[in-house]
Amino acid sequence: MSNNEKIKSTHLQRQAFVYVRQSTATQVERNRESTDRQYKLKDRAIDLGWPEQQVKIIDEDLAQSGAESSQRTGFTMMISEVALGKVGLILSLEVSRVARNNSDWYRLLDLCSVTNTLIGDGDGLYHPGLFNDRLLLGMKGTMAEAELHVIRARLDGGIRNKAARGELRRGLPVGFIWGEQDGEVLMHLDQAVTGAIHTIFEKFPHLGSVRQVWVWFLTKKLLFPLQTNLLPEIKWVTPSYHAIHSVLTNPTYAGVYTYGKTKQECFVDENGQIKKRVKRLPRSQWAVFIHDHHKGYIDWETYEMIQDRISKNSRPISHKESGAIREGTALLQGLATCGQCGRRLKVYYQGRNSSPGYYCAANNVVAKRAKFCMRVGGVTIDTAVAEAFLEAINPAAAEAALLAEKNITADHDSALDQWRLQVERFRYEAERAERRFSAVEPENRLVARTLEIQWEASLKKLQDAESEFEHRYHQHHKKLTREQKSVIRKLSNDIKKVWYSPTTTPRDKKELIQTLLQEVNITLDRPSNTAHLIVRWKTEAVLELDVNLPNRNSPPIRTKQDTIDLLRRLAVHYTDATIAGILNRQGRHTAYGHRFTVSRVGNLRRHWKIPKFNGKSTHNGELMTIGKTAEILGVAPSTIHRWLADGVIAGEQITPGAPWRIRITDKLRSQFVKEAPDGYVTMKEAKSILGVSRQTILNRVKAGKLSAIHVRQGKQVGLYLKITNRQLELC
Repeated sequence: MSNNEKIKSTHLQRQAFVYVRQSTATQVERNRESTDRQYKLKDRAIDLGWPEQQVKIIDEDLAQSGAESSQRTGFTMMISEVALGKVGLILSLEVSRVARNNSDWYRLLDLCSVTNTLIGDGDGLYHPGLFNDRLLLGMKGTMAEAELHVIRARLDGGIRNKAARGELRRGLPVGFIWGEQDGEVLMHLDQAVTGAIHTIFEKFPHLGSVRQVWVWFLTKKLLFPLQTNLLPEIKWVTPSYHAIHSVLTNPTYAGVYTYGKTKQECFVDENGQIKKRVKRLPRSQWAVFIHDHHKGYIDWETYEMIQDRISKNSRPISHKESGAIREGTALLQGLATCGQCGRRLKVYYQGRNSSPGYYCAANNVVAKRAKFCMRVGGVTIDTAVAEAFLEAINPAAAEAALLAEKNITADHDSALDQWRLQVERFRYEAERAERRFSAVEPENRLVARTLEIQWEASLKKLQDAESEFEHRYHQHHKKLTREQKSVIRKLSNDIKKVWYSPTTTPRDKKELIQTLLQEVNITLDRPSNTAHLIVRWKTEAVLELDVNLPNRNSPPIRTKQDTIDLLRRLAVHYTDATIAGILNRQGRHTAYGHRFTVSRVGNLRRHWKIPKFNGKSTHNGELMTIGKTAEILGVAPSTIHRWLADGVIAGEQITPGAPWRIRITDKLRSQFVKEAPDGYVTMKEAKSILGVSRQTILNRVKAGKLSAIHVRQGKQVGLYLKITNRQLELC
């Protein structure tokens, strides 16, 4: 069957797609002939019978690889149109332009077979529904995939072979540049750049962590040189933690050439899409590792020491050394180990003074409960270890004092050197801006105005840098006086004063301890209330100490018993908030002398297993608060308060300061009516009839000699009294 015989009228009624693709942006820019040939396929579609308006060029995938379809929007759109039966012909220069993997290629063939879509290339037209055509298209797809594999193998082989010799030019970290010879790596020519890198490696042994070096840079307001592949020129920026960490962990700074530190692997995401990710490999699996390839900022031994210190600063795990030194007062953080299981002890703080302590996280199941190996307070143990440490280092105190004299200004000298280099750099930029401004023709005012603005900005930066340098120089660059040197030598004779000085922070003490101590093994003897310490020094020496622990049998601090008994009675009737108010009104306090709050009442109640108020009364009858009583009887709470004060109705109070509670009875309900019955008069009328005062009438009501009710409605709302003939005779 000839090519034209395969084209039917149904094909011509649909669109013809011309698929155009180049793998990289460089090919699109430079290989113009291939791109032009692909665009000219539109004329071939017209020659085959398709109207020009029905020919569509798909060129969205220019500069995209054909190895996968996830990033090719044009290919994805074409697949969708084919599946909808809107495409009669797909034209490409060759099969590899459409797809270079059989997964995408056979999916397209299957859809074209079902929807009766033709595929054409430089060799002819094919119908995927015909066996011979499909067989030929399948072979072409396989060859396209094999061709990609061969190309990649050749490129990877050449790259790896060149990398094995240390000659492969790749991106270098800041502080290095490529030389003229193959594989030649040189230090950056800018002294400000190399000075910043040297400063990082100088400060790390003293500060001990990446974060502390980063904070030091920020404190001194020093800038960091930034260099990327996209930005070959050095840009000075505020340092980030990642930038400092990258310098300290990159083996290139130790004179090592590396290649193959990562590998790319495929995985299926949650949406079922195949994605790629980069995985870092351990050092033993790096493809190329060449020692002494170039001159480094540090040697390999120093680099190993830095990596070991950084690894110790990470989150600790069982049987491993602890993390970075923290600001807490626990002196043996990361050094204390359990005498039973050998695990590293963890630190806890408790009490009002946040006293430190140590515990072993190895849980042992005893009587179906988890039980720690050990838990002990750290104040006494820390003091014993500190005394042993001070006694050990006392002979070297004089030498340490002399060394302190030399190093006391080293911290400021490093910062001043960097500031001095920054001033020189700003001065050079200002002079360059001046030369550019002077070189421009005066008539070219637009350019001259822009260059003048840049010159002024450079001069402003130079002025600020010089002012900052002068300020720091006069503030810190001072030699020690004779008096100061004399004080340092005197302190060497009494190292304990320095240790216990308020200016010596817990972090400083732990830094000193960890320079000599390797481990402190703690074993508890609870019957004798002692702790046996085995102190292992980094010099392999061992010191054993027995420490008497504080007496744990001392009487505990607890709340007074009468307060607990009162809480037990109040909890039956009131909430924790109400109870706290009652206890505070009575002047009661917690075990530590604090006022009661809702949380403190709740903690005390839960400790003594006192049930929480459930909102229901346990007495016979209905006991209500004043507010609830007023709501039931239909009067204001002030009326209930007044009747309680006057003694007209009875109330109950568990303890002084507690809220009043009123028992709701039928007799009480009958005393509150809407209208006054016959025979009842107001208080004013009662005083006139009986000829006595209001208080006398209330006393008779309280004694039961007069009957009283409260009228809730009408013009004269209030207390009404019943005056009988007997009452008149008594008067």
